[in-house]
Amino acid sequence: MQTAAEIFRALADPTRLRIVTLLRAMELSVGELAHVLGQSQPRVSRHVKILADAGLADRRKEGSWVFLSLGQPERMQMLLAATEGWTADAASANADAARLAAVRSDRAAAAQRYFESHAAIWDSIRSLHIAESEVEEALARAIGDAPLGCLVDIGTGTGRILALFGSRATRAIGIDRSSEMLRVARSRLEAAGVEGSDLRQGDMYALPLAASSADLVIFHQVLHYAQAPAAALAEAERVLAPGGRLLIVDFAPHDREDLRERDAHARLGFADDAILAWLKASGITGEVFEHLEGGELTVTIWRGRKSGSRLKIVQAA
Repeated sequence: MQTAAEIFRALADPTRLRIVTLLRAMELSVGELAHVLGQSQPRVSRHVKILADAGLADRRKEGSWVFLSLGQPERMQMLLAATEGWTADAASANADAARLAAVRSDRAAAAQRYFESHAAIWDSIRSLHIAESEVEEALARAIGDAPLGCLVDIGTGTGRILALFGSRATRAIGIDRSSEMLRVARSRLEAAGVEGSDLRQGDMYALPLAASSADLVIFHQVLHYAQAPAAALAEAERVLAPGGRLLIVDFAPHDREDLRERDAHARLGFADDAILAWLKASGITGEVFEHLEGGELTVTIWRGRKSGSRLKIVQAA
């Protein structure tokens, strides 16, 4: 455990204060951080090492990229409260904010281009990673036979989850950022004779739903596109009613760097402890339901439940 003196020595540099502020906003790769700061990557790496050694930043290697986030919440909470509003200087803060917005925009644009250019073949691309039928059977086991209530499929893509489980729900809502994806989903659901699905354009970080309006929320092969998975899970918790359930289907950690560069994956899979920690931080009790090995990648199903019990079904906004 570092002493207070060691922690404040690590912060005794304007660049490192800027880095902490930036990581407070979102996780960044070392290269992205160097771009935002306008400094060389080796220089930024030295600053990052000092912060990491003091427990103020965590480094996570994914393929050839290194992603950075703030240190453990229990360590950072008091420090961030004490330094709230502090910046190296106003000019640097404004420039950092502008470049950070550009990074967000570039990431979103890359993902958007991929989604819209692959909308018509999205299901077949998913099937290349692991047999989709196996994943769907395991997902059905994880859901079980209990009534679904209001089902929300985040990142619905071509609407496959709604086609599988929508008939069991009192209401089935599919949300996707891409209007092209929603057009494909609408067409496919109509062709399959699935009626009553509510398709909405929206962002996983700001769902167009009222609080406590969903009984089951599903992320099916979507979270690896999230720049801030913890924030997406926290937003899912917001819309879940007390006692509501959350299911996540995604890849275990892997080294397929081409998926990031070719298919716009922001994350090369997720470790169990990372998902469970994010769920816990969001107020959801989670568990690892099943690991599905097959092909080059392993698919994992995690599930969780929000505390409390629901007295009645609340209609989604």
